[in-house]
Formats: sequence, structure tokens, C-alpha cells
Amino acid sequence: MTYEKVKDLKPQEFKRLCGVRKETFAKMVELVETNEKQKIKTGRPSKLSPENQVLMTLEYLREYRTYFHIGQHWGLNESTVYRIIRKIENILIKSKELRIPGKKQLLKSGNPIEIAVIDVTETPLERPQKNRKSSTVARRKSTL
Repeated sequence: MTYEKVKDLKPQEFKRLCGVRKETFAKMVELVETNEKQKIKTGRPSKLSPENQVLMTLEYLREYRTYFHIGQHWGLNESTVYRIIRKIENILIKSKELRIPGKKQLLKSGNPIEIAVIDVTETPLERPQKNRKSSTVARRKSTL
């Protein structure tokens, strides 16, 4: 699904599909475009627009699809999909504008932190004890 089809969705549907709000998506595209302007243009230009590249990356991160499946969907080679996704991920990771606040910053904000505790202790499995009389080998010997 290209950006041309997605851009007209309602904000709730857009977030449901992509996992981010339209404003955040626009900021991601802006970061990719500024990074592209800073680089020296060499080689063949990309087949996809920056919007579609970001959309492809979000599709990979949200749906856990393989590069092969994404490549078939977008009409690209698997290695090309890998390179585009890695490039977009690196651009977004390097930018400090899309970071989630750290633990210390959240504690300073004064918002109460809710904690859920889940008990995941191991319980022993109950199964019958093996003994020689009930084993298959012991039964064969007794019948001979």
C-alpha cells in the first residue's frame, strides 16, 4: 500500500495502520528528506519516495514481515528492501527528535508510574515415575 492510498485515511485509521500519528510520520519523512539533501547524489535514484520508504520501514517494524514479502508487495528486490529499511532505521535512530524520554526524565515529570507484577514462577511437572517393571525392555525380558 503506497503513501498515496494511506494519506487520505482518518487519523485513527492511519495510526492503526502505521503505528504512529500523522504528525510523527511527517516528522520522520522530514528527517529522511533533510538527510537526503545533505548527502552527495551518486548512483541511481531511489524508486520510492521518502514517504514510501518510511511507510515500508514502519510496515517492517510493525508487522514483522520478511524482506522477501515486503519486496514482493512493493515490487523491489529483497536486498534493496533490506538496504532501504536499514538506511531509514539509521536515520531515525540518529535523530534526537524522536526519542522516548528516559526513566529519570519520566520520574521527574511527576506522573505516577503504574506497575503490574506477574507471577511467572516455575511449577514442577507431575508425571509418573519410571521403574523397571513398567518399562518396555523389562516386559520383553519377562515374556521370553
